[in-house]
Amino acid sequence: MKKIVLSLTGVMAASIFAPEASALPAFARQTGMACNACHAMHFPVLNSFGRAFKASGYTMMGAQGKVEGDNLSLPDTLNAAVLLKYRYQKDNTTGVAGAGKTAPTTNSNGMWQMGDEFSLFFGGRMAEGDHIKIGFLMENNVANVGSAGNLVAGLRIPIVVDEGAMKFLAIPFTTDTLGVTYGFELSSGGLARANRWSENRRETSAVQYNADRGGAMFGSATGYGAGAASGHAFVVQNDLFFVNYTLWSSSFAPGANGGAVASTNYGQRYIRAAMTPSFGGFDFVAGVGKESGTSYGNLAQAQVEARQTFIDLQAQGEIAGMETGIYFQNAKAPVCSAAVLAANCVHNTGAFDRKATTLGAEFGVIPHALSLGIAYRKADNGGVRGFEGDNAVNVSAVYDLFQNVALHANYVKYSGSATNVANPLKNMYLLMLEAAW
Repeated sequence: MKKIVLSLTGVMAASIFAPEASALPAFARQTGMACNACHAMHFPVLNSFGRAFKASGYTMMGAQGKVEGDNLSLPDTLNAAVLLKYRYQKDNTTGVAGAGKTAPTTNSNGMWQMGDEFSLFFGGRMAEGDHIKIGFLMENNVANVGSAGNLVAGLRIPIVVDEGAMKFLAIPFTTDTLGVTYGFELSSGGLARANRWSENRRETSAVQYNADRGGAMFGSATGYGAGAASGHAFVVQNDLFFVNYTLWSSSFAPGANGGAVASTNYGQRYIRAAMTPSFGGFDFVAGVGKESGTSYGNLAQAQVEARQTFIDLQAQGEIAGMETGIYFQNAKAPVCSAAVLAANCVHNTGAFDRKATTLGAEFGVIPHALSLGIAYRKADNGGVRGFEGDNAVNVSAVYDLFQNVALHANYVKYSGSATNVANPLKNMYLLMLEAAW
């Protein structure tokens, strides 16, 4: 392990003047713009232009050629990108006997993860007229070893009625693991799992902490199919705010394959409102959100309930000449209704309310090359009283070798009464190569 750390350190030192942040090149190809036109500090953190591009349904074009005709306007190339995350993770817990020789390794033994995130993306403009724009983003899992499941990880199709200062969006979507916020979200604080400023999402986002539920270590089972979400997001957006009302189900690709995949009513609700002003040299995303309701989940094959409320604040600007991002979240997931099995609760399988508060900041200490971040999480896992405290300090570094290649290093120190259970998780570190092409 010492050799791995030294090798990564050497690469970072040798590349100290490396250029700017990594991103998905599919949209760079369409717009003809560098990746850092949409991303602050590093991928996937969005700046104000990136948020506007997303709110416009990914339809903006640049120098790329178009196929145009009556009621037709689309790129002459289907824009694609590949994203790979190659990780090594290690924690302090007791490993599997014989791991690496006669048994699989885990984070306890030190786990190499090649293909955990290895995805092929397609996206961009589908159509554009005077007032209506349609775009899409589709993520496909390249690695799906040992599974007969669908290779599509997510698909959303924003249909945008553009009235200048005001936009009205209807977004049908489905995802196997990314949750209801996959439909529409502009924050980079981790409300949407794929848009997080730090790779360690549970430690830096209160909403993501609740999305992972309790786990057997805390006296509760892991929620089943909790990350799946399909539905319709209805959004009103302008430069100062957005409001999102989503009808959804904890299901994936309902009715697919001619009905072979079970379908469902969209009985769950997601309401999200946020202000997005700019002042004092900072851009803000500040708002509230609520998930509620039950529906049949076609992965769980049972009624699934979502119950969570949260508040959040994101501020992006400069402090002492350094690009800066500040992120705050407070989230609470009440105990699920008695009529729903605890294992089928999206956010909380415990006997008590699950809640978390996270506060983090990231600084671009070498412009468009090296970002350093720190975050603190104070949490109650909703499990056995006396063993519910689940706090964490997360330290992170992201170094961009090129606009589409980055190195990540994270270290987490855990504390609280949850670390007093048998085989407690007390610390973890992660090294990662992230590349997109």
